[in-house]
Amino acid sequence: MIRAIPLAMVALLLAACAGAPKPRPEARAGSESTPLRDGSAAAVDALPPAPDCVPMREHDESLYTAGGLYAPGVADRPPPVPVDVSNIPEPTPRREPRARWGNRESYTVLGRTYRVMASAEGHVERGIASWYGYKFHGRHTSSRERYDMCAFTAAHRTLPLPTYVRVTNLENDRSVIVRVNDRGPFHEGRIIDLSYAAATRLDMKQAGTARVEVRTLVGPYDTVATAPPPRAAAPVPAHRWAGPVPPPAAPEGPQVVQVGSFGDRHNAQRLVERLDAAGIDGAQLDHAIVDERSVWRVRFAPQAGAAARALAERVMASGLAAARVFSAEP
Repeated sequence: MIRAIPLAMVALLLAACAGAPKPRPEARAGSESTPLRDGSAAAVDALPPAPDCVPMREHDESLYTAGGLYAPGVADRPPPVPVDVSNIPEPTPRREPRARWGNRESYTVLGRTYRVMASAEGHVERGIASWYGYKFHGRHTSSRERYDMCAFTAAHRTLPLPTYVRVTNLENDRSVIVRVNDRGPFHEGRIIDLSYAAATRLDMKQAGTARVEVRTLVGPYDTVATAPPPRAAAPVPAHRWAGPVPPPAAPEGPQVVQVGSFGDRHNAQRLVERLDAAGIDGAQLDHAIVDERSVWRVRFAPQAGAAARALAERVMASGLAAARVFSAEP
């Protein structure tokens, strides 16, 4: 005997599917715009599955055309059942090797060519964010990890993969840390595509888009995944910065710690204020002309090598910025 499904349950499922605007399907290109080098379909998923999420979907790759979009005629949508992402932790920024896939110098989608940045350091931009959801849940991203709509990840057209960024909703000042591991969005006028979880954290899920600021926290090494990461000079406690300790300072002379370089003084000043709020005070603005371009560098006053290294580690552990240590200019 086939049992009838209670009307209340049917109504709940329909409400979950229709309660939020659906991201535009043309806003995402297929992740195969950066395919495996050997043409195989094998991949290793670098991230563990997020808790309290829906099962991964099966995907029909015949719906994807290289250099185009994945299933453009199929609308994207939220998960088929309500998902609580409030207890899912945001990722901890750390340096990782560049992903083996998704970091080609340039690639083309829908006839337009994009060039991947050589470095993510100091990158700040403002614009419109969108989000992508259940249509892509479980499909390989450009870095060949599986897209998990309940993890805090994002797609960006030109940042190296992976890069950790802080995304701030400029309409309500909410922010979230995400790990950029995919390419997109390829819809005109948008700068970043957020996961369902990240969009929920920023309270932009219902609107579908929001004006945001994207600020780089930690970028990858300038090597591919097959190269071993630099060895740390000393062990770091597990609850602190998990990446490599910054390079040893030269033994002679004072050392300078630089944590950012910006073309906009306002952006540089905001980093100084965030460092102050995190208890890392003393950062200063240093104006310079580099390649005939005016830049504002965020630096700390010269100090002894050991102190400079400790300060750089504190900045890295805060997740607010990357840090470089070098000899002070004479």
